Amino acid sequence: MPIKPILFNKQISTEMVRAILDGRKTCTRRICKDANECTVPDMEFYNADRRTYAVHNFADKEHTEQLSTAERTCPICTGDILYVRETWKEAPKGYYYYEDWQKDDIADVTKWKPSIHMPKEAARIWLKVTDVRIERLQDVTEDGAKAEGAIDNRGFIHSPENEYDRIYTAREHFIKIWNSTIKKSNLNRYGWDANPWVWVIEFERCEKPKT
Repeated sequence: MPIKPILFNKQISTEMVRAILDGRKTCTRRICKDANECTVPDMEFYNADRRTYAVHNFADKEHTEQLSTAERTCPICTGDILYVRETWKEAPKGYYYYEDWQKDDIADVTKWKPSIHMPKEAARIWLKVTDVRIERLQDVTEDGAKAEGAIDNRGFIHSPENEYDRIYTAREHFIKIWNSTIKKSNLNRYGWDANPWVWVIEFERCEKPKT
C-alpha cells in the first residue's frame, strides 16, 4: 500500500488543514500536468496493477486528428494512503502544528518549519484515497466545491455572522481559492479561465498505518 505525502499551497494551507480536521474537506483537485490543449487524459485505460492511465495525443486543439496514445503513471491511486504535511515545529513535549498554535496560542519555543520539510513521523492527519478521476476544472459542481472545503457548512453558512459565505456559493468561493494558488505567470495555463485538466482525489480520514 503506497504511502505518500500531500501538500497544500502555503497561501491556503491553514484553511485546508482546518477543513480536513472539521470533516468539511473530503476532496482535492490537482493539475494534471500530462495534459494540455492537444493531449487528452483517459482513465478508461486505467491499469491498477501498473498504476497507469492513457493520454491521447492529437495534432490539433479540436482533437480531430489523433496521432498516438501513450501510457502515463498515476501520481495517486485509489487505496493509497496520504499524510498531510503542515507547518510544524518540534519541541521537548512533541510536535506542534501552526494551525493549532493560532487557535490555542502554543508557546513559540522554536521556529516554525515549512510543511515541505515535515517528516512522516510528525504527521497527524492521515487520509485514505477512495476515488481518483480526471476532469476539466470547470466541471466542479456546487457539491464538489463543498467537498473541497470551499465553504464552511457547520450550520451558519447563511447567517449574518458569515457574510462572505452568505453572498457567495461554494463554487464561487472555490474559484477564488483556486486562482489564489496559481502563480500569476501561470494563470493563462492553469487558472480557472484556462479550464485545465485536473486530478480529482477523494479521500477519508484514517488511522496512521502500522509499520
